[in-house]
Amino acid sequence: MGHFYFARHGETFWNVENKICGATDIGLTERGHQQAVRLGETIKEEGIQIDEILYSPLSRAADTARHISAITGIPAREEPRLVEQNFGKYESTSRTAKDFQESKAHFADGYGGGESMLRLAQRIYNLLDEIRAESDEKTYLLVAHNGIARSVKSYFTDMSNEEYARFGVKNCEITRFDFK
Repeated sequence: MGHFYFARHGETFWNVENKICGATDIGLTERGHQQAVRLGETIKEEGIQIDEILYSPLSRAADTARHISAITGIPAREEPRLVEQNFGKYESTSRTAKDFQESKAHFADGYGGGESMLRLAQRIYNLLDEIRAESDEKTYLLVAHNGIARSVKSYFTDMSNEEYARFGVKNCEITRFDFK
């Protein structure tokens, strides 16, 4: 039975402002860089065995992965399918806005020019199927985003729409997922 690890990027400027980052390329705060360094140190100190880091092309995840790679020596490469969900007209708006929360309950909604939850799940599930096929030979760390974390979690766990919409991980939190 293989496994992989998932980590969300470090804190961003829009995380601090409670704005939806989505596919907008927002950089890490100084605290976000420090979180990424600490995550790399934790992986190294705890001897977590990872063969390769796959990361989102957005700078917040790419910079987080680069910090981890520099500390641990684990090779890292960009994986375009890990890019965060595009929230269309809601990008840069408040994460708690009522109309955004209502749209999140509709999995086929493209957010007015963005990407639906269904399309997001398709690309993440395809990636996870590939990782599963290699999981006996190779262990990955995926460095990505909160929206990606939801899809990853739903690959392993039945969730209601409400549970899916509420699920999230902290910045630079690392989680292990086991294939059954």
